Amino acid sequence: MLSCESFSLRVLLVDDHELTRLSLQLVFSCQENIQVVGLASNGQEAIEMVKSSQPDVIVLDLHMPVMDGWCASRYIKSISPNTQILAYSSIEDHYLQQTKAMHNFDDVCKKDAPTNELIALVRQLGQRAANNSSVG
Repeated sequence: MLSCESFSLRVLLVDDHELTRLSLQLVFSCQENIQVVGLASNGQEAIEMVKSSQPDVIVLDLHMPVMDGWCASRYIKSISPNTQILAYSSIEDHYLQQTKAMHNFDDVCKKDAPTNELIALVRQLGQRAANNSSVG
């Protein structure tokens, strides 16, 4: 579908459900040119991992304890504006569209989306991150 370039796309996975995190890690680790650089269970952990692992793309759950995805995304964009953030949630379509309109999210994906759609979205965002960093 999308051709992979020679770079390795760095992805951070953030979800408060361990099974979801580990399933996503398995899915992305099996993809060519995608490297999972971290797993976080809440927004606060995600912020710390962004500082240390500098991901290109973050798959970010919205509903989490300690710090939710909405708050975390604002802070992450302030410290790492080129990092692409994908809101990943099971919230209703109406709220998902409101979330998509927020400037701190680069795209949204419902948790019931097919796996290949999620992978394609992450690759698209990774390409956008690469383009943004080569411009700046």
